Amino acid sequence: MRRIWKLFRIFGLGAIPILQLRESLIRDSKLTQSYLVLIISSCLIATFGLVINSSAVIIGAMIIAPLMLPLRGLSFAALEGDLTLLRSSFTAIALGSIIAVGSSCLVGLLINLPSVGSEVASRTQPNMIDLLIALVAGGISGYAKIRPAIGDAIPGTAIAVALMPPLCVVGLTLSQAEWQLAQGATLLYLTNLIGISFACLIVYVLGGYADSNELSSKLSWGVSGFLIALLAVPLGISFWQLLDQTRLEQAIPGAISLVLKRPDIKVIDLEVIRKTKPPSLVLTVQATEQVTPEDVAKLEKRLREQLGQPFEVVFEVIPSKQVKSSKPL
Repeated sequence: MRRIWKLFRIFGLGAIPILQLRESLIRDSKLTQSYLVLIISSCLIATFGLVINSSAVIIGAMIIAPLMLPLRGLSFAALEGDLTLLRSSFTAIALGSIIAVGSSCLVGLLINLPSVGSEVASRTQPNMIDLLIALVAGGISGYAKIRPAIGDAIPGTAIAVALMPPLCVVGLTLSQAEWQLAQGATLLYLTNLIGISFACLIVYVLGGYADSNELSSKLSWGVSGFLIALLAVPLGISFWQLLDQTRLEQAIPGAISLVLKRPDIKVIDLEVIRKTKPPSLVLTVQATEQVTPEDVAKLEKRLREQLGQPFEVVFEVIPSKQVKSSKPL
């Protein structure tokens, strides 16, 4: 094993010299006027994009967001025990995050969002896939840092992991007192933050910036691994719930059509409440005819047979009526 690490130390991944890398990371991690301007600008663009529910505007904010720069410095500082770089990068990340949340919260208070759009909602339910994306994108970001020739990959990784939009969602949801949504967005931000940091740490090791003895004695390696494992629990549960929700969304229309033989019923929304035993399945539907208790019992039986799990089905029916003109024009 020692020989393998020695080879990485000598050849690495075609990495730049360690002193050159450190100087570059120090420049990236400085709390400069340009950094603060980019933070505020990207935050406002992302926040307005979330308000108008525009993915194109949000992507534009992702590209200019500078949070990725000090984050790579934080990983290197933790690996090398560089207190100067650690302090500088941590300050830049913490202050940038606080400014982003505060700015988006202020925008939310001024605008007073009438409802939460799909772009906001999609960033409040992170799962295991988000962690895997952060790990892969963070690895590419770290690799691009030690191989400046492929620096063009940075905009792509910034879009993939999206550090700024989750922070803006935190601010917007806090401004509307949506505590649960804010909690979900915070978890997504931490997932991206820790995933990127851990992946960069691995790339720096493979790049030859730490040998086996140094690696085994680094507290950062153990802490990073522990945080990843800690995140995996809620993200894994969320991922399982997402799969379960997808199965239900696929099963419900067919069950209504085959068992109830009710083509007039159109499913508008589906919510699973898992706190009850058995879990409750609340269906918001449009229907021209009344839904009877017998219909509900038939659907519950069908879902239990098809999914192997009992559900208490509750219909919230919105009356539907077709209206046509009395005479042709």
